[in-house]
Amino acid sequence: MSDPCYLEVSDANAIALLNRNIEGPVSMLNLLRFKSVADYSDHRQLAPASAISGRDAYDRYINHTIPFLTESGGELLYLGTGGSYLIGPEDEGWDLVMLVRQQSIAAFMAFAENTEYLKGIGHRDAALQDSRILPLQDRPAEAANVA
Repeated sequence: MSDPCYLEVSDANAIALLNRNIEGPVSMLNLLRFKSVADYSDHRQLAPASAISGRDAYDRYINHTIPFLTESGGELLYLGTGGSYLIGPEDEGWDLVMLVRQQSIAAFMAFAENTEYLKGIGHRDAALQDSRILPLQDRPAEAANVA
């Protein structure tokens, strides 16, 4: 049996996020693994004339998404090539790591439901083999001080 892949938000995870009652900014740590060849079979209207890699399809998704992210008050803080873990499973890694910051959960939800943004989501679907998204809440610096 192969390990499960995670490409969509589950109802349980969405409820858990909302129940955290995060106030203020939220950052989303994205760990992404790509298909070697993008699969546009469910989004033929977005398919390029010839086959492209999952990484190239995800670049199309990013280019489509950035204006909507910015318009909603969000920003792309970090985008970097992944690889194997230094601490973690030796046979596992991620192709791309992305950190996105949004003003609030409400702003994130509005962005994620924007119909113009959703018109390009097929590039993400075509690109990804597996993913993880971890919502992060800011922690005040003084919280780390131990007396």
